[in-house]
Amino acid sequence: MTRVNIQKAQPGAYEAMFGLEKYLGATGLDKNLTELIKTRASQINGCAYCIQMHTKSALENGEKAERLFALSAWKESPLFSEKERAVFALTEEVTLIFENGVSDRVYNGVEEHFTEEQIAQIIMAITTINAWNRIAIAIQMQ
Repeated sequence: MTRVNIQKAQPGAYEAMFGLEKYLGATGLDKNLTELIKTRASQINGCAYCIQMHTKSALENGEKAERLFALSAWKESPLFSEKERAVFALTEEVTLIFENGVSDRVYNGVEEHFTEEQIAQIIMAITTINAWNRIAIAIQMQ
């Protein structure tokens, strides 16, 4: 069964989503970190389409395959910095926000490594990929 093509049915909605992507691309956020955020949220949400897209993009940006393979086990892996771990913890809590919200411990961990402006950008990156995951899964993007 074919599901709705939102890009055709509601092009303005896609334009708005791509506006968020354009905004994110213009921030100073490290591109590899952004791709890791997108990949990790997509892993949590089970979005195969987005996992494939963002792991490919990360590799093209120079990310190491070894780190991508370890991303789902970032808490145990020695391959990630404390700064990255802080972002992954925030990514997980925002993605699973219905469970317990975002804890002060996780938020404070991000504050140790990033400015207020960067934290806002990171939250927008996490929020945007979560929206894309939900769209892709709802319409069964291939």
